Amino acid sequence: MIAHLWLVPAAIAQSAAPSRSSGGSILLFELALFVVLGYFFFMRPQQKQRKQHEEALRALRKGDEVVTAGGIVGEVIFMKVSTKDGAAAPSMDDRITIKSAESRIIVERGRIARVSSKAADSGSSAS
Repeated sequence: MIAHLWLVPAAIAQSAAPSRSSGGSILLFELALFVVLGYFFFMRPQQKQRKQHEEALRALRKGDEVVTAGGIVGEVIFMKVSTKDGAAAPSMDDRITIKSAESRIIVERGRIARVSSKAADSGSSAS
């Protein structure tokens, strides 16, 4: 159905009385339609997902289980949070220490790919 959507303006143009500017206005309408659809189907969901990921990283706490971009799974044991004007202001450059097996690794907050809270995991497995 959507694949043949581009035929609709052509059919309308053929059934209408011939005029000089109808072809250009239909082309402009199609272009505007594709731009709007592209924004709502591609760009907006990605922006929303990125914003949710950044909020999860800013809400990171001790004890949360994280997966880094490199695939290392570990538990947050220490966070060095930067300060701005005397108040804590988490940024993506903050250093996070995670414990993975017997190793302790320092990673940047922005390099964490996924966060899962232990409280949320234990609540869902108890049900």
